[in-house]
This record gives sequence, C-alpha cells and structure tokens, in this order.
Amino acid sequence: MYQVLQASTSTFVSLRGCRYHLRQWGNATGEPLVLAHGWMDVAASWQFMVDAFSDSFLQSRRIIAFDWRGFGLTETPATDSYWFPDYLGDLDALLDTISPEQAIDLVGHSMGGNITMMYAGVRPARIRRLVNLEGFGMPATRPAQAPGRLGQWLDELRQLRQGEMALKPYADLDAVAARLTKTNPRLDVDKATWLARHWAQADASGQWRILGDAAHKIINPSLYRVEEALEIYKRISAQVLAVEASDDSLSQWWKGKYTLEEYHERLKSVPQVKVARIEDAGHMLHHDQPQALARLLEDFLTDPV
Repeated sequence: MYQVLQASTSTFVSLRGCRYHLRQWGNATGEPLVLAHGWMDVAASWQFMVDAFSDSFLQSRRIIAFDWRGFGLTETPATDSYWFPDYLGDLDALLDTISPEQAIDLVGHSMGGNITMMYAGVRPARIRRLVNLEGFGMPATRPAQAPGRLGQWLDELRQLRQGEMALKPYADLDAVAARLTKTNPRLDVDKATWLARHWAQADASGQWRILGDAAHKIINPSLYRVEEALEIYKRISAQVLAVEASDDSLSQWWKGKYTLEEYHERLKSVPQVKVARIEDAGHMLHHDQPQALARLLEDFLTDPV
C-alpha cells in the first residue's frame, strides 16, 4: 500500500449547523493554504500532492483540506438536494473560523475549482492567490431549458425517494480500489488501495459504501448562467493560476457542447490569470502527476510578484 510521507491530523468544526471534517498538514502556525476537493471526492485525495511538497514549503504552511457537506467524514445534512450557494456559505464560514483576519491561498479541484472561483469574486479580499484545477464551469444555457431542467430535478427527487439513485456498494476494499483505477487508469494500485480506505467505509453487513450522499447526483434545478459567472470573475482581485491536464476533459464530457477554447475565452474576464498545463495527466491531475503539480503550486504561491 502507498506509504504516506506527511501524516495528517483530523479535526471537526461546526459550520452553519453542519459538522465538518478537516484534515491538516504542515506547520500549525504557518500561512494558511486551503484545499477544496471535487465532486464525489474527499479531503484525503490531496495526500499525494501534499507528500510531494518540499520540506521548506511544508514548514511554512498550515495546509487544510476539508470534506464538503455530504462527502467523506463531514456530516450529511437532512436534505434531498444540494445547492451551490451552500458551498459558498460553508467556505465563507470555514475561512472565518480558521483565518478571520488574514487573506488565504486557496486551491480547488473540479467542483471545488468552480466554487472557489465564484467565492474569490464574491469575497475578493479573503483570497491572496487562487489555484483552479480543472474547474471549468458548465456549458452555457438558454432560458428555454428552464422548464425541462426543473422537471428533471423533480423526476430525480422521486427517483431518490424510491431508492433508484442509491450508490453502488462494494464487496471489499479491493473492489473499491478497482473502481478507482477503472475511473482513472493512471492511478497506481497502491495509491488506489490507500485512497479507498478514505473514499469508502464498511457498513454493518461488511459491504463497502462510498462516503458520498446519493443526493449529490441530482441535477441542479437552476440554470448555469455564463453572464453571471463572468461578472463574478471580473471581481476576482487575487492572482489566479488555472491548471488543466493534457487530457481534454471537456471534450470527453461534453462532446462539443462546451470546449476548452470556450473556457479559455471565459478566463479572459479574470483580471490576473495564468494558464498552465500538466502533461500525461487526466482530470485527477493531483493523483496522476502530484510532483509536477506540487512544483507548479509552490512556484506560484511563493512568487513575490
């Protein structure tokens, strides 16, 4: 199994009535660096990247990763649907808890990247530097899609009530690890086996279940409005590093409905942004190339300019 180089400590805090799980590395009195994971992921997913940080960087930083509500060891609220503004509210409460006076450095992956980009535009004074890892936003929508979107949301709520959206259980830890490597063939088996223990948990019957609420699968009933997102991007005052993998995730997901070129066009609304690319990597680039990503982040976060 993968051998951890930098052990983490776990703590819990109450944020907006939800018991949140935090995982921390580095120097408890260092400069805060907050890591926000993506959809159907957990805070422990950052371990490989943290292990790749240099000793000097780790000694200067208080690194905090957290499980979003309904993921990992964070409490699952009494809800059948998750709302994007709640993620912003949780992040705001977290930063008020861990760094009420000081602007922080923030890294977000995928869903976490989308959330952190929005947060940095709404609370620009709270962020010193921002790293967005494949948080592309969503395809543009049209008002005519609203009735169908709301109808789909209602249909999926019914499916959830009827148990049709339950997450698949796994027979054992090896099966969970195999699920992770199937999704990401670049993920080494030793890393997959280590991560599986944090990504899933055995229930009373001995079956392993993913630590994610099935309600996360339900579509957002509100349309994604690009014009609103760009207005928020314009208000980001932090320097932004937008990192993408050499595998074109957007082409794989959206089949031409939303492209990397469109994403790059949207980034022009961000006042201070650099775009970087990690070679031989897919969407889970912090798993595929943790050393290359760690060097990129260290250079960006420590650059005095």
